[in-house]
Amino acid sequence: MSYNSFGHLFRVTTFGESHGIALGCVVDGCPPGIVLTEADIQPWLDKRKPGTSKFVTQRRESDTVQILSGVFQDERMKKQVTTGAPIALLIRNEDQRSKDYGEIRDKFRPGHADYTYLAKYGVRDYRGGGRSSARETAARVSAGAVARKVLDSLFKKVTVRGALVAIGAKEITRANWDWAEVNNNAFFCPDAEAVPGWTKYMEALRKKGSSIGAVIELVADGIPAGLGAPIYGKLDSELASALMSINAVKGVEIGDGFAAARLSGEENADEMRKGKNGPKFLSNHAGGVLGGISSGQPVVARFAVKPTSSILTPRKTIDVSGAETSIVTKGRHDPCVGIRAVPVGEAMMACVLADAALRHRAQVG
Repeated sequence: MSYNSFGHLFRVTTFGESHGIALGCVVDGCPPGIVLTEADIQPWLDKRKPGTSKFVTQRRESDTVQILSGVFQDERMKKQVTTGAPIALLIRNEDQRSKDYGEIRDKFRPGHADYTYLAKYGVRDYRGGGRSSARETAARVSAGAVARKVLDSLFKKVTVRGALVAIGAKEITRANWDWAEVNNNAFFCPDAEAVPGWTKYMEALRKKGSSIGAVIELVADGIPAGLGAPIYGKLDSELASALMSINAVKGVEIGDGFAAARLSGEENADEMRKGKNGPKFLSNHAGGVLGGISSGQPVVARFAVKPTSSILTPRKTIDVSGAETSIVTKGRHDPCVGIRAVPVGEAMMACVLADAALRHRAQVG
């Protein structure tokens, strides 16, 4: 199975399966001399890990990260810093319950990758989906933590933040947006008034053993103008590719995205006036990217996550012999996998921006 790597100068390769011994990643291209310890990575993994609320999978994983290579305790600096060598990060699986999947070993879950993996490779890991499981994203989050350190070393005051803006048809009120509220609830929701309704809705959904989709919005502040390249190296196209690579993601927008098709040219144009340090934009319909290159405005992206395919409601399917049957997926699954996708999206955006920043520095100094 190939295509387990992404990025150019800042390149990430992930490995491991949902019910394997461990998973992790190798980060290649991180510059030397950056302070990096497990304590810099663990908070981001804690944000994504399962069992943090009743609205996510109850699988019990500490998601404790271990740095295996690429760092050195510099006696002169009295700090542990990156050496420029590949950084290997390991996260051990601790709470696999593979027996939960015994009944569906020979059945294909509708909406899941069971059939396509078997059709392509002739073998599939039915225990939680193997590589197609959302468990794989823990490795991405650990890589994203390294990417954040790279961005901090290159620029001042860069922030990459995400928030859940819709669960199913239930959307936030944008006038209530408060970044400080995101970490105060189980949904990473920026609208405090939306939380009680979402809580009631998710409790009913969880009891039914069903699932629902979600939309996540990402915003990167402090990114200077100039990142990205025209035509085939566009910053927005690489962001879209990275976000679409997250398991269960079915759509990506940059800036206003599809809503821009309903605007007139006058409405969509991000007008400019003279500012203190370059132009002052009067709006940001483009999401901080013009011609594939960052404009200095906040970089904004949204992505849609489908409902979790593993549900308790019986669904029609076939088995490996082609016989028609039905399926009920037991086990511990996210009723809304989009909730834990927030830190995953942040990580992927951070990785893309770190890669673009290093390539920009390599080309123009």
